[in-house]
Amino acid sequence: MNCHRVYSLKNVFLLFLALLVLGIVCIYSNNILYLVKPVDGADKWASPGSPETNEVKGREEHLNFIQPTLKKRVPCTCRQAPNVYDLPAVLEEEERSRIQARRTAEFKKHLTREASPLDSLLVALPNSPLRYPIQGVQVTPLQTISIPELSVHPSFRKHYKVSLKANLGIFSIRSTNEVNEVVGDKESEINIMASTQEKLNSILKSITYTSTVYRVNTADLVWFTFENYTAVFPILIRQHTIPKLNDPGEGSKISSLVTITTKTFLRYAQLKKLIASVRQFYSEIKIIVADDSFKPQTVDEPNVEHYIMPPGKGWFAGRNLAVSQVTTKYFLWVDDDFLFTADTKIENMVRVMEDMPELDVVGGSVEGNNFQFSLFYEQGDEDGGCLHQQSGHFQTIPKFPHCTLSSGVVNFFLARTDQIQKVGFDPKLNRVAHSEFFVDGLGSLLVASCQGVTIAHQKQEDVDPEVQAEYRKFRENTQAQVNMKLFLHYFKNQLKCFSRG
Repeated sequence: MNCHRVYSLKNVFLLFLALLVLGIVCIYSNNILYLVKPVDGADKWASPGSPETNEVKGREEHLNFIQPTLKKRVPCTCRQAPNVYDLPAVLEEEERSRIQARRTAEFKKHLTREASPLDSLLVALPNSPLRYPIQGVQVTPLQTISIPELSVHPSFRKHYKVSLKANLGIFSIRSTNEVNEVVGDKESEINIMASTQEKLNSILKSITYTSTVYRVNTADLVWFTFENYTAVFPILIRQHTIPKLNDPGEGSKISSLVTITTKTFLRYAQLKKLIASVRQFYSEIKIIVADDSFKPQTVDEPNVEHYIMPPGKGWFAGRNLAVSQVTTKYFLWVDDDFLFTADTKIENMVRVMEDMPELDVVGGSVEGNNFQFSLFYEQGDEDGGCLHQQSGHFQTIPKFPHCTLSSGVVNFFLARTDQIQKVGFDPKLNRVAHSEFFVDGLGSLLVASCQGVTIAHQKQEDVDPEVQAEYRKFRENTQAQVNMKLFLHYFKNQLKCFSRG
């Protein structure tokens, strides 16, 4: 009887052991099936009881938290100043709604052109097990690159799964050995499963990204997810620009680097004095003259290019014409009634520009006045931005303590030709204009002003009274001209107010 009891207990034990082994085999088999072949009609990458199925809600909340978001535009407030212009007030009441509708439509197109995924707010998680590049990944449009430094470093898991998702490209793997552990090869979302961390990271090293949308300068945001951790990093999609270099010639003479440009209207006597003063100090430098006088006179001077425009075409149109004909790296802008002196040393301006290549404009002074000003711009919302102009500068340039950075300078400046041509001078501004160019160039041009390089003004008593009287008819800033400039600020610059002080 005792033997039967022992035998029965042994049978029970063996049966229990068999059931235990069978359960382990089933669990192991299910895991193998999960790793290799997802079940149809179910989440391809979810396993029963995994943290993913138990924490779906938490993950959704987490993903919403780290979702890239564009900074919302908020209304701006105009600064209090001696001169504040409410720009919508320049519109006629009966036309206001139609003009506003046109401006809104153009502004939306502008935002489409300017928008970039790089404007998104990306938040990095604390203590994340994800390793990924945060900048420096760049691809030529429609080409393929490897994504460096992708890996995961968590504590031990029974299995490891990551996903990568993009909008403007597809992912692939160079190695074909782990094809059964990858879903979404050559697609915009790829999922990778591995039984060990080492194997997963090995696959991640072979990941490539291919740009599939042709754009010359944009970015794609890649979502890299492991369990409830998600990181987002950018891949720049950029067509490299072809350099446009200017040959300074042997010895880098000023005449090989700089062209002097000016615009004239009626004042030929002043123009001839300007040219004569230039030749006192720079005998070989080229001078370009844009002329929109009603009765053009011949300007027959060595190394002077004289371009005749339609009569009264305007101030900024003349600037555009003159600068368009410059073939040197830099041009020096002067008024037609300036005079070169021993202190008008172009080479000092060139030295600053050459030593600080990121500069686009270096201003001097006209008889001690550098007319340096700073611009402060708030984007605002659909109603428009707010722009404030005040005298002064931002910072001193450490290498050149006599030079300061600002937004605009006086009407005597050395400029980088190709950069100024990109901004251009608005030909609608045909009478009095100067600071408007720097408003258009805000954010595109790095501007400085340097003491010690000066130019003189010709004496007014030397001007022919009849010529001066005729000239002033077109020089005066009429109310119609003021309103036109304010309208350009409203529509072209999408401003709702402009202040000075």
